[in-house]
Amino acid sequence: MSHSGDQIGWGMVGASFMASEYVIRDLEKRDDSKVVGFLSGSPERAAQFSAKTGVEQSYSTLDELLADERIDAVYISTQNHLHAPQTIAAAQAGKHVLCEKPLATSLAECREMINACKDAGVVLATCHHLRGSAVIITAKQMVDAGEIGEIVAMRVFHAAYLIERLQTWRLHDKSAGGGAILDLTPHDADLARFFTGTEVESVTASASSLGMATNGIEDNAAGVMTLTDGRQVLFHDAFTVPHAGCGFEVHGTKASLIVHNSINREGSGELTLRENGRTLREIKPDASLAALEPFQRTLDHVAGAISGNARVLATGEDGMKSLAVALAAKKSAESGRRVLLSELD
Repeated sequence: MSHSGDQIGWGMVGASFMASEYVIRDLEKRDDSKVVGFLSGSPERAAQFSAKTGVEQSYSTLDELLADERIDAVYISTQNHLHAPQTIAAAQAGKHVLCEKPLATSLAECREMINACKDAGVVLATCHHLRGSAVIITAKQMVDAGEIGEIVAMRVFHAAYLIERLQTWRLHDKSAGGGAILDLTPHDADLARFFTGTEVESVTASASSLGMATNGIEDNAAGVMTLTDGRQVLFHDAFTVPHAGCGFEVHGTKASLIVHNSINREGSGELTLRENGRTLREIKPDASLAALEPFQRTLDHVAGAISGNARVLATGEDGMKSLAVALAAKKSAESGRRVLLSELD
C-alpha cells in the first residue's frame, strides 16, 4: 500500500524526546511529508509537546490517531513493550511504520509485527538510524573497498551517561523493557551485522547495576558476540559512563578503522585509519554524505519505500535479528553462560 496524496502524512505514536528533537524537525524539512499529529495519553504532556514542536493536533488514543485518514505512516517511539501491539494495530489500519529499536521485547512479537505489515502491504522499518550516519557510511565504504583487508574483529564501546530527561522507565520498569541491554545492545548488533555481513551465532555477557537503575534492571553490560564464522565482536554498553565517548573499531588484516564519538544522532565523529599502532590518515565524509543527518537519511529511505522506489535502511527482519542478540545477552547475563541465538524462542 502506498499513500494517495502529494505528501506522506505522519503520525507520531508517542510524544517522545526522539520525536520532538529529531523526527518532526527532519520531516518538516521534506516537501513530500507533513506531520499531522501525535499521540499522548497525558493532556499536560500533549500541551508541552505541542508548544515545543508546533504540532497542534493531538490524540488521546491510538485508535483515534489511526482513524485519521490524513495519516499514511507512523513513527513509534513509545516504551519498548508497546511497540508490537501499536505496530500491528497500525498495519491493520493500513499505515506504514517506522519503529524505534528494540523492535519489540520478544522474537514472537517481532514475527507478528513483520507478518502483520506484510499481510497489510505496508512498509515496516526499524529505526537503526546509525546506518544513515555519514561517518559510519564512510567507514563501511572503506571496508567494502578493502582498505583494511579482511575483518578479523570488532569492538563497540557504547557506554555513555543517560541524559536526565531519559532517566525514567528505562531505569526502573522491567515490564516496559527497561535496561541498558535492550536499549543499547541492538545498536551494537546491527553495527556488527552491517560491517561484517555475517550473523551472530552466540553471546556471552555480564551485567549489573551501578546504582542508576533499580528493580533488578541493569545499567551496564559487557560481553562478546561470536559470529557464525568464529570472528568476535566485543561490546560495552552502559548508562553510567559520562566521559568515554561512544564509538567502535573495525580491525582488519591490513589496518584498523577507529571510529570515535560516532554513535550519535548527528552522524558526526572522528574516523581514523591506523596501521601497526600509528595513524595513517584521518578521514572526513564527502560533503554529499555529510549533508544529511542519520534521521534525515532514514526518513529518505522510508519515503522511498512507501513510494516503491527504494528500500528502508533497516527492515523488520534486521530489527528482529538485532533484538535476538540483545535477548541472548540478557539471558547470558542472567544464566552466567554462553547463549546460542538458536536457543531463543
